[in-house]
Amino acid sequence: MDLNNSAHQKTLGDGNIGFCGYVLLFFSWIIFFAFLPISVCAAIHVVHDYQRCVVFRLGRAKRAASGPGLIFTLPCADQCTMVDLRIKSFDIPPQEILSKDSVTVAVDAVIYCYVYDPVMSVCNIEDAFGSTRLLAATTLRTVLGTKNLAGMLSEREAISKEMQQILDESTDPWGIKVERVEIKDVRLPKQLQRAMAAEAEASREANAKVIAAQGEQKASAALRDAAKVMADTPAAVQLRYLQTLNSIAAEKNSTIIFPLPMELLTGISRD
Repeated sequence: MDLNNSAHQKTLGDGNIGFCGYVLLFFSWIIFFAFLPISVCAAIHVVHDYQRCVVFRLGRAKRAASGPGLIFTLPCADQCTMVDLRIKSFDIPPQEILSKDSVTVAVDAVIYCYVYDPVMSVCNIEDAFGSTRLLAATTLRTVLGTKNLAGMLSEREAISKEMQQILDESTDPWGIKVERVEIKDVRLPKQLQRAMAAEAEASREANAKVIAAQGEQKASAALRDAAKVMADTPAAVQLRYLQTLNSIAAEKNSTIIFPLPMELLTGISRD
């Protein structure tokens, strides 16, 4: 509030129009009454609910904006400037930014802002919204220049809040309130995209090989335990053998491999 009051005092001055100013006002009133009722059409203005009218009397801005509704201005002495209070959105053009880890990326964003003080937005700066847009582009480059690539991709919300705070503080003397800042897209170079894709694919293949090796290890342990059980129980080998034949026959194969016990072959060779 103190900043706003000081800005108003710096812009508006003491409001004293002097002796010549009062003389001009006197003649303006004479002209107004002389050309009635035509002068009424030039003196009455309609201000919409989303607008405010900044009135300059003899070049000096009044301390408060007028509106909404009907307002009266004195011809030849007052000049009106309409200010739109609605929220406006601006696209920040893609900015080529060198990150903290020396990676060049193209980043674009969008900002939402509105005028909260019409008098300051007219008197303190020529083009409030245009200047806010240029400042947002500069702030985007400054903030993202301190981040690495991983931070840009994973900390978008924190970056947006940081930019909003910086812009809000910078545009406060202009009568502009930055409502929101959003990072739209972070575009990487084609070569970097291919390198990251190859790295991700290699990482997935390595993980797949580790999982397959772990599966083989568990399967080997299970087969070892099964072999010990079958060695202790010879009938289990025959049951497993019959189960295997049943599985083969269920698939309607025309060829069935019939294994012979090794003990039988050993006995024949001895004979």
